[in-house]
Amino acid sequence: MNNRIRARCETRAAILKALAHPTRLFMIEVLAKKSYCVFELTEMVGLDVSTVSKHLSILRNAGLVNVEKKGKHVFYSLRMRCALNFLDCVEAVLREQAQDRMDAI
Repeated sequence: MNNRIRARCETRAAILKALAHPTRLFMIEVLAKKSYCVFELTEMVGLDVSTVSKHLSILRNAGLVNVEKKGKHVFYSLRMRCALNFLDCVEAVLREQAQDRMDAI
C-alpha cells in the first residue's frame, strides 16, 4: 500500500473510531435534530458531565460536531450530516444480516 493510500485509510479509521461507541452514536443522532449543551446531553445519556464532555471532545476532534458558545453554555450540533448516511448504511447491513439468519432457519 502506498503512503498516500495508507494515510487516507488511517484518517478514515480515526473517524470511524470516533463513531465506535454507543454513546457517541446516540449523540450523533440527537445532535442531528438540534443543538444541545453538555448538561442536556448528560441528562439524556445518564452519564456524568466529564464523561459526556470526553465523548464530545472525541467527536469534535474527528470533525463530526460543531461547538458554539452562547453565554455561559457551550452548545454542540452535528457538523457532518453525511455521518447519518453512514449510519443508514450500517442499518442496511444489519437488516440484511437479520434476513440472512431468518433465511437460514
